[in-house]
Amino acid sequence: MDLEALNKVARAMVAPGKGILAADESSGTIKKRFDAIGVESTEDNRRDYREMMFRTAAAMQNNISGVILYDETIWQNAKDGTPLVKIIEAAGSIPGIKVDEGTQAIPGYPGELITVGLDKLAARLAKYYEQGARFAKWRAVIDISSGIPTSYAIAANCQALARYAALCQAAQIVPIVEPEVLMDGDHDIDRCYDVTKATLIKLYQELYDARVALEGTVLKPNMVIAGKKCPKQASTAEIAEKTVKLFKQTVPVAVPGIAFLSGGQSDEQATANLDAMNKLGGLPWGLTFSYGRALQAAPQKAWSGKAENVTAGQKAFAHRALMNGLASKGEWTAAAEKAA
Repeated sequence: MDLEALNKVARAMVAPGKGILAADESSGTIKKRFDAIGVESTEDNRRDYREMMFRTAAAMQNNISGVILYDETIWQNAKDGTPLVKIIEAAGSIPGIKVDEGTQAIPGYPGELITVGLDKLAARLAKYYEQGARFAKWRAVIDISSGIPTSYAIAANCQALARYAALCQAAQIVPIVEPEVLMDGDHDIDRCYDVTKATLIKLYQELYDARVALEGTVLKPNMVIAGKKCPKQASTAEIAEKTVKLFKQTVPVAVPGIAFLSGGQSDEQATANLDAMNKLGGLPWGLTFSYGRALQAAPQKAWSGKAENVTAGQKAFAHRALMNGLASKGEWTAAAEKAA
């Protein structure tokens, strides 16, 4: 393992003003998104949509440090025959790959899930590296409901994340470690705080035990936020204050950066919350974004599967990338949102 090279990639992934585009939707997820805009989810349509984003020069060069790809996408060529990976690289961005294979129910633990895909992962990582991937992503799902999560479910998922991360580093690939505490329930912000804290403490214990070099990793967590069904939603200021407080307690300073997931927040909410955290200042690591929906909802709608709408789709994508780039430096304002 060349830790210096891994650290260089990890630092580039969280460079000031830049963040990560999560374009790794599974076939089922992208179909749901396409259904919402009346577009058939064919291989060509999926390719054309993603190519539209990867060829948005303003966004890719200035605000997108890396792109998480799905297995289908990393092998695809653009309409003109250029590999999509090469288009990403040419823009100065880093290709990455989602390597987990989804979730399964944990026997004996109703309502709790474990992420799978460790079998034969070493062989898959070698092929992805050859194809140009320099980082990977694995998502663990921690749900909050009555009686859950259990400590067993948290431990099982954190151990899987650590095993994945160790395999990535052995393959000279930077692991994005993603323990997502879901915001789907009716829990308040304090419950999210407690569960996220327990998860991160366990995660870093497991990463240490697996001998993962933290300097060659990026953390992709949820923000500390109330569940969507909670009657009392926290303010942007409270979300920022509690998230930063918790991460200072749990995330080692050796980690180069934290790239938040949006987790179902609206476009502007995800941007405003990230900006508020960076405005607090005095952070030992970079705080940026690794958004899927919060970067893509607007360009998807603007494009709507029509070739004549590519420019409009690219404009919408460039706008969201720029807004989040500003937020990653604590320079976003609601006025900038409207002006642009």
